[in-house]
Amino acid sequence: MLESGGGEALKDGLLEKRGDGLLQRWKKKRCVLTEEGPPGDTGRIKQLHFANIRTVDCVERKGKYVYFTVVTTEGREVDFRSPQEAGWSAEITLQMVQYKNRQAVLAVRSTRQKQQLLAGPGVGHPLPPPSPHGDTPTDIRPGPDVTDGSSPPPYL
Repeated sequence: MLESGGGEALKDGLLEKRGDGLLQRWKKKRCVLTEEGPPGDTGRIKQLHFANIRTVDCVERKGKYVYFTVVTTEGREVDFRSPQEAGWSAEITLQMVQYKNRQAVLAVRSTRQKQQLLAGPGVGHPLPPPSPHGDTPTDIRPGPDVTDGSSPPPYL
């Protein structure tokens, strides 16, 4: 999360943000890069959550600055610049990738849990070994209440 203060800081310092106005002046902003954001009331703090960031684009080095653009999920572009040695664009990109990876892992876990709940008990357990008498689980047929009587019951 890119914000203007608070939380456990992964990176803290000055960034310059290009204004949206007609003159598009660069304004210095104190920024703090955190994983979770500030604790408590944010008040006047502006936040840009990783969940709302699509990419970090257009990384260019010109003179003493590195210019980069943060593209939001709504398509809004926010231009920043920082001194070359600061490494803001790289740190934001790294933290964003780690955030997206954590979200993907959580999504997979959630999907697996839903599938297990829908499948019912016993799913995910191996089949018992075949009986020496030849009756395997595939020999089981559904009872008469499963068919309509017009055809023999199917094998499972």
